[in-house]
Amino acid sequence: MKKSIVSFVAVLLVIALLGVSAVTGLCIPGGFTTPEEGDEDSRVLIPAVTDQAHGIRLGLDLVGGSSITYEAIIPEGYAGDLASDMNIAVAMVRARLTAQNYTEATVALKGDTRIYVEIPNIKNPEEAVQVLGATAQMLFMDADGQVWLTGSDIAKAEYYYGSVNGSPVSEHAVVVNFTSEGTAKFAEATGSISGRTDGSNFLAIVMDENVISMPRCEYQINNDSCVISGSFDQESAQNLADLINIGQMPFTLEQVELRSVGPQLGMDALRTSMVAGAIGIALIAIFMMVVYRVPGIVSCIGLAFYIAVEAVIFGLVHVNLSLAGIAGILLSIGMAVDANVVIFERIKEELRAGKSVKASIESGFKRAFAAILDSNVTTLIAAVVLGFMGTGTIVGFAITLGIGVVVSMFTALTVTHLLLNAMADFGIRSPKAYGA
Repeated sequence: MKKSIVSFVAVLLVIALLGVSAVTGLCIPGGFTTPEEGDEDSRVLIPAVTDQAHGIRLGLDLVGGSSITYEAIIPEGYAGDLASDMNIAVAMVRARLTAQNYTEATVALKGDTRIYVEIPNIKNPEEAVQVLGATAQMLFMDADGQVWLTGSDIAKAEYYYGSVNGSPVSEHAVVVNFTSEGTAKFAEATGSISGRTDGSNFLAIVMDENVISMPRCEYQINNDSCVISGSFDQESAQNLADLINIGQMPFTLEQVELRSVGPQLGMDALRTSMVAGAIGIALIAIFMMVVYRVPGIVSCIGLAFYIAVEAVIFGLVHVNLSLAGIAGILLSIGMAVDANVVIFERIKEELRAGKSVKASIESGFKRAFAAILDSNVTTLIAAVVLGFMGTGTIVGFAITLGIGVVVSMFTALTVTHLLLNAMADFGIRSPKAYGA
């Protein structure tokens, strides 16, 4: 009995702590508060849901942002496929924005040689340029800063798994294929660099002034391809191959226009969505308490825990929240309630079969586990696919849905279970109190 009381009170205290932190923020020093702008001494532990500087970022459709227009500067003698190269440039810009966690940003072609970018939640266009960074080509440089090759000298890069340089052990690597001109340049570069004995015998691959790889040259390579090996796993090798492919642009991008963008829907749409969500949650809570009684009350406490945890996680991972993201949240709330309904119906079946309340709770959770796991895993698979294959607001929807599914499953199988056992230990053991 004493243990159950402690567990019940502990859950309520955790809900209160997380709820207050999500609403007001938690920082050191300062406690439950959001640091003032320019306060360099405060460290934010849990950002408030309204703290867009440290936590949740609102999408372009809600708060507006900034737009940048780039134009491709085509060099003389260019004979490539312009449409294909512009698509590579779009992929490069989108990859930079995703790396900065601006998943709600819009990147699109504008005409034949221009790229239009919209970045949410940045009012100052100059700041948007800093976020996106420079649009330099990929460079292959030695330790002295001499450029030997550019991205246009690369024909293709691809992930490779197998033996490297005759080694009997297979490993993850990247195969880089050069153009005819790039083959000659690479042979000259490796011939010059491999002769160094001071430890600077490397050819750094630089993109946006950041070194993405620094392979060493042990000897001159006269082939039209080379293998980059080292401490790779499959993911890191594939990422390097993708970055090298993105850097094949034979032209640079020049910024030609900067401007602010107003919200497409505005804060009124956000408030309306929040009110609709609150009404829906309130109706669900009433339904659960009327139909399932004590388990319904427990589900409401679990739902409060779920909402508090989700709000904290969204702030910590800096989710870009658009109306599509809000839809993902509400869908995951529905799945959380659905898991509770499955469990409670199982418990009622056990009670009707004549089992005790305590035994019915344990049996109900065991029998409901497979159905809950199946529905949540299949939804999570869909969210992962949308996150990796989608762009823009689709990614925001996938992130909120995926996080919501994981938190809802944890809440239903642990928090709800603990609280129901606590209720039984409190002496509430009448089958009628559990909806039977």
